[in-house]
Amino acid sequence: MAQTTPNHTQTVSGWAAHDSSGKMTPYVFKRRHEITGLITKVGKDVAKFKVGDKVGVGCLAASCLNCEFCKTSQENYCDQIQFTYNGIFWDGSVTYGGYSKMLVADQRYVVRVPENLPMDAAAPMLCAGITVYSPMKDSNLLDSTTSSKKVGIIGLGGLGHVGVKFAKAFGHHVTIISTSPSKEKEAKNRLGADDFIVSTDPSQMKAKVRTLDFILDTVSAHHSLGPYLELLKVEGTLHIVGAPDKPMDLPAFPLIFGKRTVKGSMTGGMIETQEMMDMCGKYNITCDIEMVTPDQINEALQRLANNDVRYRFVIDIAGKSSRL
Repeated sequence: MAQTTPNHTQTVSGWAAHDSSGKMTPYVFKRRHEITGLITKVGKDVAKFKVGDKVGVGCLAASCLNCEFCKTSQENYCDQIQFTYNGIFWDGSVTYGGYSKMLVADQRYVVRVPENLPMDAAAPMLCAGITVYSPMKDSNLLDSTTSSKKVGIIGLGGLGHVGVKFAKAFGHHVTIISTSPSKEKEAKNRLGADDFIVSTDPSQMKAKVRTLDFILDTVSAHHSLGPYLELLKVEGTLHIVGAPDKPMDLPAFPLIFGKRTVKGSMTGGMIETQEMMDMCGKYNITCDIEMVTPDQINEALQRLANNDVRYRFVIDIAGKSSRL
């Protein structure tokens, strides 16, 4: 597999893991990406952006451009989609992600960042933000002027805390459903959630049966969907965006007796991603982050493995300790 091709004209310094240990070290390579920055150069056919624009690149780096999904700006469902990390471009080269001082991207997969948003806290929205925004749009939750809904969010982590911000901005009543009682104060007092359910407390779960219109499941650990389905009203929807590595239990009776729907989605298309970012600008929504410099990457990865982050790490590649 070719790592570089004649199209790779830019030499760049970055950080990379060279073996299965996962340890990150400085790396110099040529490249043709949740990442934000300023445009420093544009190609002759670029019409959407100019030098100096604040922009971001999310998970998507390339797609076939010819299938029904690409033609309707649902590029994330193209069966030839390539991600910004460990993807393969049409020329056989590897995508290297965003741990570097610069990157080159096709304008189709670049998003404009609103001027009022800080680039560090806006960067994770290109993944976490669109991942929770898309299900809300799919379930017609972007406008509560006609009817405010009861929205439940399972899990208060990187995805869940952004979900709270969107749902509250859209005018809905938000309930956090968590296994951690210690998160109630943060959910209500800092993020503005209206209610909190400890999912391991049978009495709390029973008291909230058939109270929610929509549930967003952000949890990546294995869990059964049955108890959460019981929280939905008749014809309610449970939308999965977490990705457990083992199959989830899905009992039939809560579906049958409640005429409920279970569905899932991953990120979003590029038009929808720009729409999401514009909505963030309108409501001043960003991700809660902790900034680290490149020499802290390995420590941050270990803390991430220990679930010790609120709620996303952002790497300042140009930081004073970058050594690039």
